[in-house]
Amino acid sequence: MLLELAVADLGVIDRLSLTIPPGMIALTGETGAGKTLLVDAIDLLMGGRADPGLVRPGAAEAVVDGRFELDGEEYVLSRVVVAEGRSRAYLNGRPATASALGELGVRLVDLHGQHSHQSLLGVEAQRDALDTFGRIDLGPLLAARTALAEIDDALAAMGGDERARARELDLVRYQVGELDEADLADPDEDAKLAEAEELLANAVAHQEVAAAALDALIHDDGARDGIAGALSQLDGRGPFTGVAVRLRDVVAEIDDIGDAIRAVGDGIEPDPEELERVLARRRLLHDLCRKYGDDVATVIAERDSLRLRLKELEDHDAVAAELDAKRARAAEALANVQAKVARARRAAAPDLAAAIEAHLPALAMPNARVGVDVEGIDGGDVSFRLAANPGSDLQALAKVASGGELARAMLALRSVLSEAPPVLVFDEVDAGIGGQAGFAVGRSLSNLGDRHQVLVVTHLPQVAAFADAHLAVEKRQGDDETVSEIRLLDEDEQLVELARMLSGQPDSETARQHARELIEEASAQKRTG
Repeated sequence: MLLELAVADLGVIDRLSLTIPPGMIALTGETGAGKTLLVDAIDLLMGGRADPGLVRPGAAEAVVDGRFELDGEEYVLSRVVVAEGRSRAYLNGRPATASALGELGVRLVDLHGQHSHQSLLGVEAQRDALDTFGRIDLGPLLAARTALAEIDDALAAMGGDERARARELDLVRYQVGELDEADLADPDEDAKLAEAEELLANAVAHQEVAAAALDALIHDDGARDGIAGALSQLDGRGPFTGVAVRLRDVVAEIDDIGDAIRAVGDGIEPDPEELERVLARRRLLHDLCRKYGDDVATVIAERDSLRLRLKELEDHDAVAAELDAKRARAAEALANVQAKVARARRAAAPDLAAAIEAHLPALAMPNARVGVDVEGIDGGDVSFRLAANPGSDLQALAKVASGGELARAMLALRSVLSEAPPVLVFDEVDAGIGGQAGFAVGRSLSNLGDRHQVLVVTHLPQVAAFADAHLAVEKRQGDDETVSEIRLLDEDEQLVELARMLSGQPDSETARQHARELIEEASAQKRTG
């Protein structure tokens, strides 16, 4: 529902901040006071056209903010209309487009009357309305469409162009052959080859370094001889016992190191052929990485994927034949379900038309006729049609000329259907009617107010008497400007406003008595349903 509405500098409205109650809310006021500006404000929040002419004279911009609740979540929609320049839109405080507000708006509000934001004028909404009324089970239809779409996706993935498939087969076969020939198995192979390359490329240098190290450590006059000489000087002398032990350990460690250097050096042999093999293998790996991935592990994964694709291409004819057969069965199943849904929609259409039409006489449309056309394979092309007067042809609701007639047709439709956006706004719904017809319209709006928040711009006291809450627009004229304000009336103020609407004399006791009678009659009709 609409929780709060704030308006600034919109038409004759200077500043306005309203907390909107639930139920049916009547909006009344003298002609020219600015009743429809509140509807204009809501229309702007729904993504309606931002006309610079809506900006109050002398102001730079008009601002409208609305706080809505939908399914337990709150949304704040804002619209800024500038006198010169482009309008702006905001959703929950963040910049948005007017179309984004409109997409959310169809879930929040329906405007009925002279404004264009009416969800039930769309084919999809009318189809949904028929399905809701007729309790049409769309589960099998959606499942059949999904099954066929999945098969079509599988066929598309196989490639429908035989020549393109043949070209892809040649390419994938070559790629798999190239990768299989490389016999890739170890993701770390390149790193290991890099170590082997470094060893083989520097074999002679490694041998020379080993020999030089051995000369420095263990050959004549090397480090071992020097340390052994020092040990012989200190060995057996008490003060140097600890040092002698340590030197003896050093000699033993040098002997071990010398053995290790000799073993490594003896194991290194120059091998130009092996070096060339390693270099060639690394070149191959780098070439494959350039073609198929960033590293050997990625190339291995790509090879496995290409093997699967090769099998798919080689098995294409058999798989395609199987999919074609499945598609034929799925298409037949879809056609059967579509025909069943179409029959159900065509069967429900006259009943829905009759149910809507039955509400129209009480809404001052005694001779109106309603039709619901159903076309298409699954009956999905649904069109609600209305002939408001005798002799008139049935025509689409969107083409009905009278805003009042369209609004009352929508009211009748909403009375039949239980599903609708949480907020319904009716403008001009009582155009051209009065008396008992006004009571009927008011009663219908009140009934809708039990399930929705219903805002009604009305000039009929018979309609306003049914309201759960009453908003009044009051115009104040100063020396330089005219400003309107909107107030939520209490019970006494509502009585005065109804008296004004009845006689133009709010202080008349006769008019007030008549207003009391209207309220009592409306209350009685609401109690009896």
